[in-house]
Amino acid sequence: MGDKLRGQLTESMFYVLMAFLQEERCGTDVAAYVEQRTHGRLRLGPGTLYTLLGKFQEEHLIEETQVEGRKRTYRLTDKGRAAYLEELERLRACVRDGEEALQ
Repeated sequence: MGDKLRGQLTESMFYVLMAFLQEERCGTDVAAYVEQRTHGRLRLGPGTLYTLLGKFQEEHLIEETQVEGRKRTYRLTDKGRAAYLEELERLRACVRDGEEALQ
C-alpha cells in the first residue's frame, strides 16, 4: 500500500484521512463523519472501513491512541497528513484541468 499512497487515494481513503484532520476518532465515528460530510453519497461498510484503518495503521498514516474493550481510537500522523495534502493538491489540479478544458 505504501506505493499506492505515492499516487492517488481512493475516494474512501481520502475521506477516512479527512475524518482525522481535526480530532481523534474511533471507527464508528469515522463512518458517521464520512456519511455526514458527503451527505450520504459515501457510506463505508465495516469491511471497507476496518480494512482501511488497518492498512493506514500499518503504513503509519494513523496511530492508535486508546483502546476501551473493542473500541479503538486513532489519530492522524504527520505522514498521514502529508498523504492527505498530496491527494488534495492532485484533486485541485484535476479540477483546474477540467475547468480549463471547458473554456
